Amino acid sequence: MDNIWEKLYSAAKSVQNERKISDYIEAGGVAAAVLSSSGKIYTGVCIDTCSTLGICAERNAIFNMITNGENEIEKVLAIMPNGKTGAPCGACREFMVQLMPQKYKDIEIMLDYENERIIKLEQLTPEWWI
Repeated sequence: MDNIWEKLYSAAKSVQNERKISDYIEAGGVAAAVLSSSGKIYTGVCIDTCSTLGICAERNAIFNMITNGENEIEKVLAIMPNGKTGAPCGACREFMVQLMPQKYKDIEIMLDYENERIIKLEQLTPEWWI
């Protein structure tokens, strides 16, 4: 497996810390790491609320990347509460498409870290509306 995937997995795992923040907010059930086009790794965790104010780990990591002045994603890895990796949800996919409308198809997604299954966002979003 490409060493960068190991780094992304380790980065996401290092911030995954499932915890209850208050009676209304939980965080860290899912953790994500994104690799920007500059080669930097950004992380984020999901924040779940009792209303629609929460955010997915993938978008949180992408927001971290944008906050730090970057806007192009190369790779995305998300660790689910069971410790396995999985695909981004529809909202995260939509955000990546809108962020990189000309290049989103090339973003690599780690679907299954244990079995080294990697796909491109284009395969998850074959005929997007954009």
